Amino acid sequence: MNDIAIELKGIDKKFGLVHANKNIDLRVRKGTIHGIIGENGAGKSTLMSILYGFYQADEGDIFVDGRKIVIKDPNAAIAAGIGMVHQHFMLVENFTVLENVMLGAEESQILTAGITKARQELRRLEHEYELEVDPDAIIEELPVGLQQRVEILKALYRGAEILILDEPTGVLTPAEADHLFRILEQLKDQGKTILLITHKLREIMAVTDEVSVMRRGEMVATRTTAETSVEELAELMVGRHVLLHVEKGPASPGAVMLSVENLTVRDSRGVDMVKNVSFEVRAGEIVGIAGVAGNGQSELLQAVSGIRRAVSGKVWLDGEAVDVTGKAISDLRHRGLAHVPEDRQHMGLVLKFDQSENSILGYHDDPKYLNGMFLNIEAIRQDAAAKIEKYDIRPPNPRLKTANFSGGNQQKIVLAREMERDPKVLIIGQPTRGVDVGAIEFIHKRIIEMRDAGKAVLLVSVELDEIRSLADRVLVMFDGRIVGERAPDTGEAELGLLMAGVEDETEAAA
Repeated sequence: MNDIAIELKGIDKKFGLVHANKNIDLRVRKGTIHGIIGENGAGKSTLMSILYGFYQADEGDIFVDGRKIVIKDPNAAIAAGIGMVHQHFMLVENFTVLENVMLGAEESQILTAGITKARQELRRLEHEYELEVDPDAIIEELPVGLQQRVEILKALYRGAEILILDEPTGVLTPAEADHLFRILEQLKDQGKTILLITHKLREIMAVTDEVSVMRRGEMVATRTTAETSVEELAELMVGRHVLLHVEKGPASPGAVMLSVENLTVRDSRGVDMVKNVSFEVRAGEIVGIAGVAGNGQSELLQAVSGIRRAVSGKVWLDGEAVDVTGKAISDLRHRGLAHVPEDRQHMGLVLKFDQSENSILGYHDDPKYLNGMFLNIEAIRQDAAAKIEKYDIRPPNPRLKTANFSGGNQQKIVLAREMERDPKVLIIGQPTRGVDVGAIEFIHKRIIEMRDAGKAVLLVSVELDEIRSLADRVLVMFDGRIVGERAPDTGEAELGLLMAGVEDETEAAA
């Protein structure tokens, strides 16, 4: 037992009728990176929340360093040497890095002495683990990659020997993710034990020593990473063979369905985020926009879909002008433009609504959903049930509150609503963010089917592999501008340079 950092025995947890964890056993060796994977709703986060004290198991025992302990809350977890870096950072945005690291762990009655001690310890941790960040920087002014470093520093400052990371690369660029992996390796070399929760099998293969697979609340397998494969892990996660590569034939582009000319968009701070951008999307093709998050992609999608006003520029939808500089556009949906927003929870759904209500959101004035002046609830629920079946939305309950669906199934609710309207143009932002491998396969197939049905698809994703797999043409954005167009088989290194703002000589001369 001396080499086992964590052992879970018979962990069982129910939430009403939902059996989230079913008699789970898990052993994690000291000084290793141990991956936990599974579909959305498989019970991964529940299990880690039990280990960190957010939830209490109904049954089962927890052992840390061979000693049985009771973790009744996060403070008990921290006292046991367990730290957690959450998917959505738990930072006070208008505090400095140092203030966030100290928050809740102040050791001195004399604040100045406490700050001086904390600053010294923070510098030591930064140097030892290569986690350099300005201690006086304001959190909201830092990019997400550095904010994540602050979360890791918080845990280390509190003495964590065991680190739980929940979907740590969901908001990171490929370069930031690679840097995070180097940090994790450094932590491992220093004797730390790391539990990594992720959907991304490539990351599991790249950084873990062992990986455990959960499916529908049960622990179904543990593998030595070097002795398994992406294909085996995907099949264990889903319970069937999964197509990991996008299969598609060549595109057959038709007429221009979406045209953007000299578009400039300003954010709420008055900063130009989209600068004189022009491009076209034709029927029967997928145009992918690649780029590091924060380079104007979000504002571009919002302007084209009518959510945000543009400062200047012109947009045509199927040859008809769209007034993107005027008031918010209410008729774009009825003119054939469908939009799957990047942030499904804040812009795509009302989480307190039933699934059936969200399945018609934005289209609720369609006569087929009305009974005179009132909504036809039965027709809406029948329509929702049909979408549930076609898009394999789980659980199959139109009356369930949307907040109670997993992230992947929430995404399917939005996709079903927009795709089933038979649009001329489909705009999709981050189609598979936070989505498991089985749902990714399904979503990719549906996007290709839309293209093959003659729809014009504009796709934005921070996942470069996803852009290269789905797109027929790749546009790269940097600092609010389109800095290059490439074929989807262009090497990752070349695209990465463009994403970093390094243009080749011919384009720079042009």
